[in-house]
Amino acid sequence: MEISPHALQVEDLEKQPDLVSEKAVSVVEKDSPTEDELHGPNALRRVSAPIPWTVYTVAFVELCERFSYYGTQVLYANFVNHSLPQVNGPPGSNHNTGAGGGSAQGISGALGQGAEIASAINTFNTFWMYCVPLVAAWVADEHWGRYRTICVAVAIAILGHIVLVISALPAVITHTTTCFAVFLVGVVIMGVGTGGFKPNISPLIVEQIGLTTPQIQTLPSGERVILDPTITQSRIYHYFYLFVNVGALIGQIGMSYAEKYVGFWLAFLLPTVLFLTTPAVLFWGRRRYRQAPPQGSASLQAVRTFFFALRAHWLWNPVKMWRNTPNDTGSSSTSTTFWDSARPSNIDPSLRPAWMTFDDAWVDQVRRAFAACAVFAWLPLYWLAYNQLTNNLTNQAGTMSLHGVPNDIVNNLDPLVLIIFIPICDSFFYPFLRQIGVRVTPIRKIAVGFWLAAGAMVWAAVLQVYIYRTSPCGDQADNCIDPHDGSVRPSPISVWAQTGCYVLIALSEIFASITSMEYAYSKAPPGLRSLIQALALFTNAISAALGEALNRLSGDPLLVWNYSVFAVLAFVGGCGFMVQFRGLDDEDALTL
Repeated sequence: MEISPHALQVEDLEKQPDLVSEKAVSVVEKDSPTEDELHGPNALRRVSAPIPWTVYTVAFVELCERFSYYGTQVLYANFVNHSLPQVNGPPGSNHNTGAGGGSAQGISGALGQGAEIASAINTFNTFWMYCVPLVAAWVADEHWGRYRTICVAVAIAILGHIVLVISALPAVITHTTTCFAVFLVGVVIMGVGTGGFKPNISPLIVEQIGLTTPQIQTLPSGERVILDPTITQSRIYHYFYLFVNVGALIGQIGMSYAEKYVGFWLAFLLPTVLFLTTPAVLFWGRRRYRQAPPQGSASLQAVRTFFFALRAHWLWNPVKMWRNTPNDTGSSSTSTTFWDSARPSNIDPSLRPAWMTFDDAWVDQVRRAFAACAVFAWLPLYWLAYNQLTNNLTNQAGTMSLHGVPNDIVNNLDPLVLIIFIPICDSFFYPFLRQIGVRVTPIRKIAVGFWLAAGAMVWAAVLQVYIYRTSPCGDQADNCIDPHDGSVRPSPISVWAQTGCYVLIALSEIFASITSMEYAYSKAPPGLRSLIQALALFTNAISAALGEALNRLSGDPLLVWNYSVFAVLAFVGGCGFMVQFRGLDDEDALTL
């Protein structure tokens, strides 16, 4: 295999024992490890392959995109929920820019549509942004390839950023109807750009590693180790997610203060400026990135294969068909499965349809891809809890004592915790578990993510109870306004009481969100990677649709019910997920 000249130095082995650098390698053995070397009593240690610099340039593009997206999206709740400050409002506020000023409870605003409308727009944004990837992934897999699709998506997102800046200009923001219309156009265009970007950037970054099967390397010490593609993918996704959250953290903190002290025009402009650097990086990498070509009709063939297999099990009675259809969740390719009737080796050549130009190995790949999609079916219940970060928890912060802190600054605890704990999990926690013989499998990790998200919602629900008890307006805390200057009359509870909620949500992301991306990539055939990644992302859209149906709970006095319902759904979802898919842990291919 190709060894990167930019791998880590040999002394890093003691600090990160699961990483092998080029300089630590004395022999590269072309043969794959034997079964005994993989799973025997004296199995070799598994480590990550070196990471080339092209990975970091793609990650930088993702950092800029996440800075621009989260730095913009964090403003939506205040922009829609709260009105422009009064002309004679709190000290430092500005009626022409929406700046809330530096007073203790000064909150920025523009449209004054209330918490329910703000939550609805944020939910629509999530739904739209995660529907677009289905189309973008199909275009990438079948026609353009990932690199070209990303470039087009970046151009569209830049246009969306410009429209949002226009919506916040003083000449526009003071005309509510016009501002609202321009803002919504910007949200829709941004959704197209972001949705086209998301399903393609993570497969592109992992494709920069050529390792697809386990390989043996020998260290100068004489130890023979296995370069494991699964561990390598896990490492890449963890640090990819680290870059995501560095961008999100800087974007959200910076734009929250820009919004509070200057106004929305600057808060929308700064992410646009940084995002304008990404075309240059992509242009630099056009001949340097490893780019998988589009696979033509791969997704169409996968759908045809599914329906061809379905014919052998089809019954008009759905109950009987369900009972008579083999459940191949977690089954091996050699057992009797739903897909056996679609394997070319089981069909006489004269009876095969013209489009069946693949072999049994392709059918196995499609089987694994559909199994992954079944796993994703539970994720909307997780995202219901996670999505509270972008709307209801921001609004909840606005009803608490801020002490001069922007109400949308506290949710930056989420990316901060991720930045701290992603390296800890990757370099210490997971290697320690593997060392003591604990199998760290995707199914177990995702289930833990569900339960941590449920804990975060319990925290938010209990906190909301105390907010209602201590607010001057009781269970109308979100509408508790001082009639003299328009400032919020808060509960005396400090906004930092939300800390536990954000810590739990962040930890749940490490276990559920990152792992779902790894899982989507590892289960997808090469020609379907963007599409399977898009299907994993589409679970966010399903969650947003469910959240829209529950939007009535997003206002006073029902917020305690809001968080409680999402806590129950996340906990039950985690239990159901673990019960249904625990058999997948028996597949060695899924073990990290």
